[in-house]
Amino acid sequence: MIKEDLDITYTIGLDFGTLSVRAAVVRTSDGEVLADAVSEYATPIMDRTLAVGGGAPLPPDFALQVPADYIAAMREVVPAAILASGIDPSRVVGIGLDCTSATVVVTDAEGKPMCEYPEFVDEPQAYLKLWKHHGAQEQSERIVALAKERGEEWLSRYGGVLSAEMLLPKTLEMFEKAPALYRATAEVLDIVDWLTWELSGTLVYAAGDSGYKRMHQDGKYPDPEFLEALAPGFGDVFAQKMSHPIVPLGSKVAGLTEEYAQAFGLPAGIAVAAGNIDAHVQCVSVGAVLPGQLTGILGTSTCWILPSATLEEVPGVFGVVDGGVCEGYWAYEAGQSAVGDIFAWFIDHCVPQSYFDEAERQGVSIHRVLGNKAAEQKVGAHGLVALDWWNGNRSILVDSNLTGLMIGQTLRTSTEDMYRAHLESTAFGARMIIENFEEHGVPVNEVRVAGGLLKDAFLMQMYADVTRRPLKTARTLQAGAHGSAIFASVAAGLYEDVPTAAEAMGGVSETAYEPNEEAAAVYDELYAVYRDLYDSFGRGDNRMYSLKRLRDRALTGE
Repeated sequence: MIKEDLDITYTIGLDFGTLSVRAAVVRTSDGEVLADAVSEYATPIMDRTLAVGGGAPLPPDFALQVPADYIAAMREVVPAAILASGIDPSRVVGIGLDCTSATVVVTDAEGKPMCEYPEFVDEPQAYLKLWKHHGAQEQSERIVALAKERGEEWLSRYGGVLSAEMLLPKTLEMFEKAPALYRATAEVLDIVDWLTWELSGTLVYAAGDSGYKRMHQDGKYPDPEFLEALAPGFGDVFAQKMSHPIVPLGSKVAGLTEEYAQAFGLPAGIAVAAGNIDAHVQCVSVGAVLPGQLTGILGTSTCWILPSATLEEVPGVFGVVDGGVCEGYWAYEAGQSAVGDIFAWFIDHCVPQSYFDEAERQGVSIHRVLGNKAAEQKVGAHGLVALDWWNGNRSILVDSNLTGLMIGQTLRTSTEDMYRAHLESTAFGARMIIENFEEHGVPVNEVRVAGGLLKDAFLMQMYADVTRRPLKTARTLQAGAHGSAIFASVAAGLYEDVPTAAEAMGGVSETAYEPNEEAAAVYDELYAVYRDLYDSFGRGDNRMYSLKRLRDRALTGE
């Protein structure tokens, strides 16, 4: 039975996360999410061995996936969301998508992933490199060193450093580690552009990922002379393997192909919006598209996106792009490489069975048991401070070689003590990022947050207390898919621009968190210790590097 008025139209947003894809059906008049569905990728993240082919062992810091899993999950999830919504599919006018940032796919000229060729099935470099793949750390360091030596102007757009997560280091890694694969590869793509190519039959690059991840600044890529000096034979990488047009966010790539129209049960030719980065679409979902409106997207990792009316040099940002959220403003990206992943690691490796038994008796999650116990403590009662570098530091140090640390442990330290210290460490990392923006001339007027960690009210109150700022929260936990659906409405021509669509379809919930002054005062003291550790271990000290080198030597035998 059809539920909608005939005058109402809908868009579909696809949010490709680290482990799964979620589809949301969204009403274009007011942004209401009518239904959503999720589908997990078939193959687990490959970080130790290839789960396909001959099962080759992988070097440390790899994080690979199978590209075809994304297609299979997408084909499953869109019809499921439409069915759950009860809408008339003929009223769907557009589809938009976002993906985890800096996830790289290499293909032939027709878009077939290179890992699907028999000669490359056992080649790790042929697979999708997930955002948290840090195998190109050495390449990123060489890129930065040469850029500083030559005075390359684009380097300042990335805070004077370059993360190993970016597309260029990952491509150089392939060039040097798998030259035969590099020669055979026709296209090096951010996954958002590969997926819109798949859906529409048209290959273009979205402005967002081009600026943030492919280093397209002021209308050009890094100079071929620079690239050739970096590695002989690498100078034409952009001309040969990344040469397609760049389109603004919110633009229509092309119409949905007949093949996917049939697979989804949708009209052929509906608008396929330019792909986007998962964090950036959530700014639109929460309506934070104006200068000074900082959006934090809190999940397995965290991204912090801040529009600005002016371009300033801010060290340690992940990137700044003109039109990075919407046309008319600069947008800075900073982030934390592990947040929810730290909490999950701790539970998987450091929590006694008795806590799991207690969770089972109470009928709640293990996170809730630990959170409730931690919430009973006074701020500072555990005597601990941790650094949130379990997957390196993205901002403001931009160094994947940094590792986790906790100090203050004694024979009285409990499991909930350590759990709370990990939670606090991520809030301290967020405060570092906010203060770094403001210290370099980019104001933060308000903070809006989205992502799966919004479900944890204790954590959200902690962030408000640590940062000393009110937090406004997303109206939906599906802010990624919701934001992509808003961009699809612009691509379909229903709204003239992204800010107009965000005003009509986006916004925040009634749930907000105000700082507690008593807690904030004690957190100031803990934060001072955190900053001291941050500087001691993150700027110039090489003890973490030494331990990593010893680990790598033991694991690889080199």
